Amino acid sequence: MSILNGKTKLVLASLTALIASALLSSCAVNPATGGANLVFMSENREKEIGLEEHEKVMSSMTLFEDEELVAYVREIGQKMADVSHRPDLEYHFYVIDSPEINAFALPGGYVYVNRGLLTYMNSEADLAAVLAHEIGHITARHSVQQQARGTLARGAAVAGGFVAGIATGSGYAASQISEVASIWAQTGLSGFGREHELEADSLAAEYLVNAGYDPEAMIEVITVLKNQEDFNRRVTGGGGTYHGLFATHPRNDRRLQEAIAQVGQLNDNTVTEVESSTFRETMDGLIVGQSNASQRTDQRNRYYQDLLGYTLVFPDDWNIDETTTTVTASAPNIGKLRIEAQRLQANIEPRVFLIDNMGVQNLQKSEPLSQFRLIGHTGVAANPDTGRMERVATLYLGPRAFIFRGEITDASVSDEIDEMLLASIRSFRAIQQGEVVAGDEMKIKYVQASEFFDFSVVARQSRIANFPEETLRLLNGYYPIGTPEEGDWIKLVE
Repeated sequence: MSILNGKTKLVLASLTALIASALLSSCAVNPATGGANLVFMSENREKEIGLEEHEKVMSSMTLFEDEELVAYVREIGQKMADVSHRPDLEYHFYVIDSPEINAFALPGGYVYVNRGLLTYMNSEADLAAVLAHEIGHITARHSVQQQARGTLARGAAVAGGFVAGIATGSGYAASQISEVASIWAQTGLSGFGREHELEADSLAAEYLVNAGYDPEAMIEVITVLKNQEDFNRRVTGGGGTYHGLFATHPRNDRRLQEAIAQVGQLNDNTVTEVESSTFRETMDGLIVGQSNASQRTDQRNRYYQDLLGYTLVFPDDWNIDETTTTVTASAPNIGKLRIEAQRLQANIEPRVFLIDNMGVQNLQKSEPLSQFRLIGHTGVAANPDTGRMERVATLYLGPRAFIFRGEITDASVSDEIDEMLLASIRSFRAIQQGEVVAGDEMKIKYVQASEFFDFSVVARQSRIANFPEETLRLLNGYYPIGTPEEGDWIKLVE
């Protein structure tokens, strides 16, 4: 006997009908595959989200500003987008100034590739394969599908990144996932799972063929990155891997190889894009490892004084003027902060230094400073010349006392400006070992292999600190063994 009465059955039937109706209304045809997908978002909303999330990415990541290289990436990216299943979308391509080996996409046509990934590409077809893979995620609406299933960024918060410092000696550990402000971008960085990644690769192979590239470039790129992953695991005893891009594929993925072979059989297009001189000319000089821009901007107004060995963060949008030994950051009608150095002549307490050496009288809000293993003192006092209140401080670094004078111009918001000045003073520290000295980045240089080219010999002259031979082999696609033919183009790191 049923435990449900007639009224309950009627209610359940109505609910079932409503759920079924909702599911049917939310099913949309996948523009790339033609299959049905469960989604809860229109294309216009997809574009709106893409723009919103792009702005979050821009707020938390640094762009690489080599105009020639960025223009080239956009040219190849647009070429792939034009032969995709959604050519009418407005696509946007960006190069992120990060040494991490990754790329990702946002809904609505936003594609990002890391500078670190570009260093491992060895042809225009390789670059096209990476961009086509990300375009495949967009055309198949993978992030939108994950959002509909409630799985968006489920594993992003705990996913690990590739430790690029092993190859470069910079000690820079991947942290892109946790740092990027966009949950949608975190999902792209983490990867969409085996089925969606395979679908994106299959679509990419189709787009490669349509654009005149050899679809086998997909296999070549996967091989290069899997070699990098194997090497990383070997030298670390396990641990990190690159995430997202191709991360779900074994080295000899039979399903992917079959999909690529099928694309080649179904399409009569011939391979026309085989010349790579433009690719080499554009990538020559590309920074390997950490760069000044990504490390030194810190997404904020960070300033480095290499001669005196210190760094600090000034308030956003303040202008910076410097001499050999002084620096002043200022904003019109708001305030300014000046820093200079004096050699310490005696062992004197920082508070006493403020009073005796800086001539500060009637110090208010007096407090000691202890930061980054440095000691000092700070407070607020009236400037004897202008009568305005100023934030004063001193910090001891090595044999020098660094003197801070912060002027508060707008008295109506003096507390807020004083907080900004104090925050800058509290960010003062010594430049750490491993931070990049201006103009000292490692860069790619293309040369042609001689008859007796030997990676082990070239590695002895390389600036790469750790595992130079293995790194050069990885960068050139000759890992773990192999030797280029005479005349082949090879990437060195100088």
